[in-house]
Amino acid sequence: MSKNKRIIFMAAMSIALMFGFSHLFFPDFKTYNFERLHIFLFNLCTGGSAIIYFTEVEKLFSKKMYAFFILSLAYAICAFFKIYLPAIFISMLLAVIVESERVKRFSFFPKAFFSLKEPVYDKFHQASLLCLSIGLLTSGFVMANNEFYTLITMPRLKLDVFFLGFSFPVSLITMSIMFNLMEENVGKILALMKEAGFWIVNLGVIIFFLFIIFEKLVFQVYVTAILAGGVVMIFFLFKKLGRQLQQKNFLLSGMVFLLLTAVTGILYIFFEFLPSYNNENFKWLLRLHAFVSLYGWNLSGLAVIMRYGNFPIKLNSSMVIALHWATVLVLAPLGYFYRFFSVPAVICYIVLLYIMLFSGGTEKAVG
Repeated sequence: MSKNKRIIFMAAMSIALMFGFSHLFFPDFKTYNFERLHIFLFNLCTGGSAIIYFTEVEKLFSKKMYAFFILSLAYAICAFFKIYLPAIFISMLLAVIVESERVKRFSFFPKAFFSLKEPVYDKFHQASLLCLSIGLLTSGFVMANNEFYTLITMPRLKLDVFFLGFSFPVSLITMSIMFNLMEENVGKILALMKEAGFWIVNLGVIIFFLFIIFEKLVFQVYVTAILAGGVVMIFFLFKKLGRQLQQKNFLLSGMVFLLLTAVTGILYIFFEFLPSYNNENFKWLLRLHAFVSLYGWNLSGLAVIMRYGNFPIKLNSSMVIALHWATVLVLAPLGYFYRFFSVPAVICYIVLLYIMLFSGGTEKAVG
């Protein structure tokens, strides 16, 4: 990825984290939800654009990627200011861009999902694009339903729940990279385990999201446990079959973040069963869960995508991973509740991004 693209993405991701702390600096500004900008700038603007970039064959002429980034930025701003009609229209345009890339790279109907001959990393890649386009269409429907037509009335059917789904395409494209780095010539059992990993992750998240919408807590626990088992299996598959490359260190660290996400998610659901449950009492756990997912697991994948043609990178991997964990696990969660920690959290995060995205690589970046 070219330096200019990395500068744009670094700016978007840095501003995203800053908006995550905006409630501390503008406590009386409650008309609008800064969380929308916080999530959309990272997962949709940066994550979605990175997925388009990674999908394009001719990366030097990435007009669609720039169009996606600009439109997704407009979408985020419209959603933030509650200007829903343009946001709905933009979500449709974004879905068309994603689908045009998916059909060009793969096919209209995802028949490859059901073929054992298709590489698992291609399945994850297509699933990432399909999930992104479905998420955009669904968010458009949710806005139209809640603001104009009210065809369906459900407490959890709202944009502030659905925007979390934009994290899933980033997870899937990261899984695609991981499976692409695994050895291909493996035994039948390991090959079937790779296939099982694809279906557990995809079906598990879809079913889990439905249980969130229908507020089925018990079933959420069961599905989360199955998903956690699938993640553990993929972790050991990647550790065993992943080629010994520098990227592997970052992605293994990301997988540990993902496992921690599963643990914090299960804990939060468990606490919801308690008679004395109060959302405010466990807000710290929800924030920890969000930061670990967004800036831990997802950032690991995005960093590898943005430096995909540059590895190995000239940096101390262990030191960078340590800074990543300290920022995500300690400074960012504390920064959400205490203004004193928010500034060093942002500074460390920007330093981390700069090291990840601009340390010297062994090859010249393209696109």
